[in-house]
Amino acid sequence: MSDRSDAKGGAGDASASLVKPLTERKEAFANRQATLGKGVAAARETGARAPSEGTGPANRHGLPQLPVGQRAVSKWPVLDLGDQPEISRADWRLQVDGLVERPLNLTWSEFLTLPQVDEESDFHCVTTWSRMDMRFRGVRVRDLVERAGALEAARFIFVTAYDEDPSSGEPYTTNLSLEAAMKSDVLLVHSWDGRPLPVEHGGPCRMVTPQQYAWKGAKWIRRITLRDHDERGFWEKRGYSNSANPWANDRYARAASR
Repeated sequence: MSDRSDAKGGAGDASASLVKPLTERKEAFANRQATLGKGVAAARETGARAPSEGTGPANRHGLPQLPVGQRAVSKWPVLDLGDQPEISRADWRLQVDGLVERPLNLTWSEFLTLPQVDEESDFHCVTTWSRMDMRFRGVRVRDLVERAGALEAARFIFVTAYDEDPSSGEPYTTNLSLEAAMKSDVLLVHSWDGRPLPVEHGGPCRMVTPQQYAWKGAKWIRRITLRDHDERGFWEKRGYSNSANPWANDRYARAASR
């Protein structure tokens, strides 16, 4: 999630130096919202089943087409940490490791030999916009996990990307339950609308998570680690929800629940 802008010389340089890094500003915003009870799913905090809220006809999952608090857009906004790594297909690698029988270290050509699927899905950003009916082509995370052979103890995945936070050098990470990652619409996509996925949207390959807010779908993905415990990722440990359910307005987490 990025709101990058270019500072110009003179007085602008001095004022720009006073601006906190993006990640600090986003974390502070999430904490303020959570303190106010905004974007916090009460059901998640109590352990109750979250209601499915939204508007419009039922989508392909039987949920309201537009989740609560979202607005439909026709463009695909670009949001990131301020780093858009250009990874050549020759250099790209994807590791699948951790609690697996057969760790994978795939080249681009090996990745393309895996079963390819075409999916039409919706894309929900925590910043309150949704783009509907996006056409992706890629590989199901489920197929990757099955190829690697998840061990019985595996319950979660921890995802690492090629991009880094410019202010700290920390790589982008995110986390999902293995149950969520194994849904049939969770893909590693390399094509959008019949064309290679653009760099600014995570090309050559990113994850998409249509039933969770989109930060759970790491751009520029490079590693999937299966674990028996949950470890919060980049935004999850900075005040954003661990479960990220759009239909529960599940955007942020109170400090006590992290």
